[in-house]
Amino acid sequence: MDIRELDYSDHLEIADGVYWVGFADAEAGFHCNPYLIVDRDEAVLIDSGSRNDFSTVMLKIMRTGVNPNNIKRLIYQHYDPDLCGNIPHMEAMIDNEELKIISHHDNNVFIHYYSVKSPMLCIEDLGFAFTFASGRRLEFTRTPYSHSPGSFITYDTHTKVLFTGDLFGSYDADWSLYSRVIEGCARCEPSADCAYSGKPCQIMGLWRFHRQVMTSTKALRYALGIIGEMDVSMIAPQHGSVLHTPLARGIVMERLKALEGVGIDGYISGGEAHG
Repeated sequence: MDIRELDYSDHLEIADGVYWVGFADAEAGFHCNPYLIVDRDEAVLIDSGSRNDFSTVMLKIMRTGVNPNNIKRLIYQHYDPDLCGNIPHMEAMIDNEELKIISHHDNNVFIHYYSVKSPMLCIEDLGFAFTFASGRRLEFTRTPYSHSPGSFITYDTHTKVLFTGDLFGSYDADWSLYSRVIEGCARCEPSADCAYSGKPCQIMGLWRFHRQVMTSTKALRYALGIIGEMDVSMIAPQHGSVLHTPLARGIVMERLKALEGVGIDGYISGGEAHG
């Protein structure tokens, strides 16, 4: 795979049966990443996206060869409009009586205002898992207050891809689906531009995002501690770039663990979180 030659106008398979179906905009500094998981004649859509992105997301879903009516679950790892805004359009397009929404009950209180008709399930009532007919499992783990009370992450046991919602998200002036983090990123001081490539610094984008979006340093480190114990092949956030190499995952994990001034902590101390 040559990540420099990717065609973002089409869907992209990032792992076996796992597709990025997002919208890429060269002028934007903030990108959303819906993911479609396909297992035989069943499909699940994670964090389906905003209202404005619906046509792009649905077109890419259909280009994978999936009939939208085979989508059985819509998973929302928190309740922001950039994830949930197109729920009514998804419900109108997907003609499947089995369609249900999976989230946490703290999120469902707000997702209710987007959804027109789909039953809403709580991950706790599901035993923190969804199982395809084939036996392939998606496992859910709570990461409360990173950044909403009901936030959680989703782990595909088949590919070991971890879908992390806003965790590992980033503001990107020069976005790419796959991370450009390299060995030197472990040592340098983040700045506007990368000292090695001259492109906008991805660590700086990660720091800015987590300081502004996560609720506190404690909440972020709690979530990172959980993720650090998991056997992961790839981290697929809802914003920013996929961490597809052990090097990128390790460096970003350590840089985020060391981050201070997150959320309310930064606000109280007069730091960068809301500056």
